[in-house]
Amino acid sequence: MTQQSLWQFIIEQQEKLLTQIVQHLGLTFLSLVLAIIVGVPLGILIARKRKLSSPVLGAAGILQTIPSIALLGFMIPAFGIGPKPAIVALLIYALLPIIRNTYTGITGVNPTVIEAAKAMGMNRSQLLFKVELPLAMPVIIAGIRTAAVINVGVATLASFVAAGGLGEFIFGGISLNNTNMILAGAIPAALLAVLLDQGIAVVQKSGYRLFQKLKYIVPVVLILVGAVYLFKSVSGNKIKAGFTPEFMGRQDGDLGLRSVYGLNVNPVVVNDAIMYKAAYEKELDLISGYSTDGRIKAFDLYVLNDDKKIFPPYFAAPVIKTKTLQKFPDLEKTLNLLEGKFNDSIMTDLNYKSDYLKQTPEKIAKDFLIKNKLYKPSRKGNSGTVRIGSKIFGEQYILTEMYKMLIEGYTDYKAETKTGLGGTKICFDALVNDAIDFYPEYTGTGLLVLLKPTPETLKTVTQSADKTYQYVDSEFRKQYGIQWLKPLGFNNSYALMMRKKQAQSLKIESISDLKKYFNTN
Repeated sequence: MTQQSLWQFIIEQQEKLLTQIVQHLGLTFLSLVLAIIVGVPLGILIARKRKLSSPVLGAAGILQTIPSIALLGFMIPAFGIGPKPAIVALLIYALLPIIRNTYTGITGVNPTVIEAAKAMGMNRSQLLFKVELPLAMPVIIAGIRTAAVINVGVATLASFVAAGGLGEFIFGGISLNNTNMILAGAIPAALLAVLLDQGIAVVQKSGYRLFQKLKYIVPVVLILVGAVYLFKSVSGNKIKAGFTPEFMGRQDGDLGLRSVYGLNVNPVVVNDAIMYKAAYEKELDLISGYSTDGRIKAFDLYVLNDDKKIFPPYFAAPVIKTKTLQKFPDLEKTLNLLEGKFNDSIMTDLNYKSDYLKQTPEKIAKDFLIKNKLYKPSRKGNSGTVRIGSKIFGEQYILTEMYKMLIEGYTDYKAETKTGLGGTKICFDALVNDAIDFYPEYTGTGLLVLLKPTPETLKTVTQSADKTYQYVDSEFRKQYGIQWLKPLGFNNSYALMMRKKQAQSLKIESISDLKKYFNTN
């Protein structure tokens, strides 16, 4: 298979890329306009009442320090998913530089100029609009400039809450080990930041008169771009679908739904941490999920039958370099203690305890090992440290803790966990570059995302779980010097799911039934 160039990828995805750019600009501009409407009056207020300056700037500073993902998460209960939580979060991030620069600009006006204006008989309103704001405008615009650049960067995270933007390509590329996809999102985002920064710089250098001329035109343009974004963000489907960035770009995902089933549901892109709850709360009707996820049980979801078999076997097993096994002779036997100890229902129950009952991964792991008579207290050995990686979802955290307890209980090695490494690409690159020693992977992911076989090979090796496992193990040894240890026994494949009551009312049991529904509605 020939390697696709970045330019070829952009040409192929130009319509989608244009949509994401419009969405990104819409998020940035709408939040920036709202931040100016809120921030400039607040800055003027604290410049007038200096006692309020410390608490207001302190509160804005605290909000600025909240991690972007966490802030988006806080917005979801109040605003749901989609543009609203993203715009509110971006508004909050833009406030500090606008408030601070407005305050600094006004308080920095020369007192003798203000005294002269008062001596001429100006009232407070005239003083503000004819003296203070014109003189403070370069500083205020510098704050707006800073806020705009910050928002362009933070807006890439909007895809986590189904708000669109260039983050869809960036995070999809990270998950899919696709450099072209990452660059197709990152390069336009960087260019937008530079262009926006330079555009506002022109206004800043031109001074107050240009601002006076543009003060009505610019907000109208910004709001129009935002309105186009909101219009494009509205789905016309009776069934609203939400898929993860990784699912969107995989053959055993949205690509397979289109090519094999002929099904295009125009999904929004959403982070897997929130899509289950979004389905439960009826903000989404159809989601891409994982067949052993505990939230299926917790939120009463129904897994549609994959009647045309686009989802290959996804059996979990540790992946580790052969040289690492040679470095730690007791490691392979220890990790293989979990061989065959799971099935789909056992793993689903463990995930349910994590996702819904909110038990910690450490407790779940320890209880499972005790139940299976595998738990041993830590030896507190010092014969070397084994670094265990994981992706960023609950099942991986649970498995990581199990491996840590087994290593420290059965060997003289220490175990160090590096959890939440994001998607497949980050974990695999960390393994290849010796940043971690092993992590739990899935045979279907190894096959489709990392090996990327031809359609003919894919058809042959996915006929059974054993064939898939043997193929990925063999190819990983040849290509990377990495081997797959014994499978754990459960199959966590991709799945499409709906609320059970909705699926029953619409008489949808399989993906083909879903296709028929879209054809008739």
